[in-house]
Amino acid sequence: MDTNFHRISIIGLGLIGGSWGLALKERSVKARRVGCDKPEVLERALAAGAVDEGSTDPLAAARDADLIILATPVGVILDLLPQFKAAAAPRALITDVGSTKRLICQRAREAFGDEPLFLGGHPLAGKERSGLENASAALFEGARYVLTPLLPDHLADERIKAFSALVEQLGARPFVTEASTHDRAVAFLSHLPQLVSTGLASMTAEQGTEDFLPLELAASGFRDATRLAESPYNLWRDICLTNIENIQSALESLIEKLEAMKLHLSDRELEREFRQARKLREQLRNAR
Repeated sequence: MDTNFHRISIIGLGLIGGSWGLALKERSVKARRVGCDKPEVLERALAAGAVDEGSTDPLAAARDADLIILATPVGVILDLLPQFKAAAAPRALITDVGSTKRLICQRAREAFGDEPLFLGGHPLAGKERSGLENASAALFEGARYVLTPLLPDHLADERIKAFSALVEQLGARPFVTEASTHDRAVAFLSHLPQLVSTGLASMTAEQGTEDFLPLELAASGFRDATRLAESPYNLWRDICLTNIENIQSALESLIEKLEAMKLHLSDRELEREFRQARKLREQLRNAR
């Protein structure tokens, strides 16, 4: 399948970057896929067919590319963005896959104008385990793919139209919003669930050490609730640092809710929480 992008550079070949490369191949997108990562990761990516060629230098990998996808941790994206002003082709589109958007878009606004053009991106398609070995060509199928343009007028740019069409070709569903709106939403819908899962697993580990707690009694509910606890800290460190106010607000709201539930364990007020929770779950099922 032909697109407006004939040379696509993917900077970072972990779960998301590797899945981008594999998905482009699976959908027969006619573009040269150039990857950038450590030598050992590049070797595996080439062997898996995730990219056609590779480089350990992000600026070299981005040279002459029509589309540059920054698929590194958020902190690295923030460091790399200013460097691409001179390295990227003037007509290139630069996008990212970072889980927070406000600071990334702010940095891009400071670094770029319309040449090259920047478009914030966030595929809502992660896994609890990262790395190229967990990448999949089907990762984006049916997933929302958030797009945060720096200016509303940018949506009319042919490069952004082409990228949105490419996202749809990979099976994802584009969702346009502002960076600040995105960051507040994912604080509740993504970042808070991660911290709750991590906190529950960590607390249980401490309880097991202090007073014997047989994990043999853990059934599917506990396993499901702690699935995200397998996520690595080095990925979430930058997310927490770049969305700290929204995450703190979400945590405070949850603490207030848990305190209220604690007070009503023995009366019918607790039933309201169950009804409200079940209603939300129904809305989520309908949304899918």
